[in-house]
Amino acid sequence: MEEIWGQACIKLEQSVGPNNFNHWIKPLRLTALDEGVARFASPTRFISDWVSRHFADDIMGELSRHGQQVERLRFEVIPQEAVQPGASGGKNASRPAAVARELNSTGKAELGAPLDPRFTFGNFVVGKPNELAHAAARRVSEGGPVGFNPLFLYGGVGLGKTHLMHAIAHDYQQRDPSARVLYLSAEQFMYRFVQALRESTIMDFKGMFRNVNMLMVDDVQFIAGKDSTQEEFFHTFNALVDQGKQIVISADRTPAEIKGLEERIKSRLSCGLIVDLHPTTYELRLGILQSKTEAFRQQQPDLQIGNGVLEFLANRITTNVRVLEGALQRLFAHASLLRREITLEVAQECLTDILRTNDRKISIDDIQRKVAEHYNIRLADMMGPKRARNVARPRQIAMYLSKQLTNRSLPEIGRRFGGRDHTTIMHGVRKIEELAGEDLGLAEDIALLRRQLEA
Repeated sequence: MEEIWGQACIKLEQSVGPNNFNHWIKPLRLTALDEGVARFASPTRFISDWVSRHFADDIMGELSRHGQQVERLRFEVIPQEAVQPGASGGKNASRPAAVARELNSTGKAELGAPLDPRFTFGNFVVGKPNELAHAAARRVSEGGPVGFNPLFLYGGVGLGKTHLMHAIAHDYQQRDPSARVLYLSAEQFMYRFVQALRESTIMDFKGMFRNVNMLMVDDVQFIAGKDSTQEEFFHTFNALVDQGKQIVISADRTPAEIKGLEERIKSRLSCGLIVDLHPTTYELRLGILQSKTEAFRQQQPDLQIGNGVLEFLANRITTNVRVLEGALQRLFAHASLLRREITLEVAQECLTDILRTNDRKISIDDIQRKVAEHYNIRLADMMGPKRARNVARPRQIAMYLSKQLTNRSLPEIGRRFGGRDHTTIMHGVRKIEELAGEDLGLAEDIALLRRQLEA
């Protein structure tokens, strides 16, 4: 059975990614396979429930591929101490004892989401777009009064918000190993809150979240529209601030732009320092690639990268840092497995799909500026509430072109047009499609704008 689970784990790590595997699946131990049920020992109920919700299909699929017909998973919570020699308690340990173990933790174990050891200040490449966020994160990680609470980091996907949050936690705990740092996503906060309500352990939940030295919540926009979770988050926030405990929050937009977030929470989040991580520049992307290449060369000294390859990647892949790093990792794997030098030709061949996706460099900002220019309206009117036809029609044209010429989703486009709902964007797109089929002048305007943007 251990051999079956070991083989399945190799494939699971590849399919769900090293981070998810190490955080959620690695702590499990397969204890039995019978009558279509795979039974696991898990260190916490939280891990059991998270795996059941997010990775059950992956696990059942891998076990089935190894000849085991598995139809469902079952978990038994056995704290890690219970399976160590000389440990006591085991599966019959009381709930208060289990909570005490979590509260006595330094925050590195199952109290929140595990920290990624790769995300440190040492390997965070600083440039103009992120220097203020980096400086603020450094200051918070030093501990003591910082003059702003919370620190609110916001920006698009793959710009370094999560990296900085993990780096703060690592640095803070290195300076004070006894400190309890709780890092988790807003989704995990909500899930633990709902679990506490269901199990009538809400006081344990409150004690757990209000007895930390630093609370870090990633992707706080997730709790928008969830009233009960927002209520608890608000009280937790106030309790920690009143105690002088530091709070670090991240989101994909400013507090004021998060629709469905209560005004009192927006006000609280806006009382600290709000820092934007801007899209990367060419220089920053090149710096990141050079840093990652040097780190890889320490593991594989014979790695050969031709002249101009890193510059080529920095120029062509502009969406976000994750895509950039993923492309570089693919090239490293290619070079390692085939023992080939990474030339410009090899890079172009190996990364065809990524490069094709990133060829579309037109941004929503470009579209808004060009349309505002063409129709002689203010750029601010694109995001504003004006409904006059001379403003609303150009705004809908800009929405239509944003859908046609970028890879952004409707909700993302909506956010760039003053936080409008995705259904508003969909309506605008359909309206222009209909009118363009009836109005030759409008169709010609759109064609002209498109040619100018694509030039």
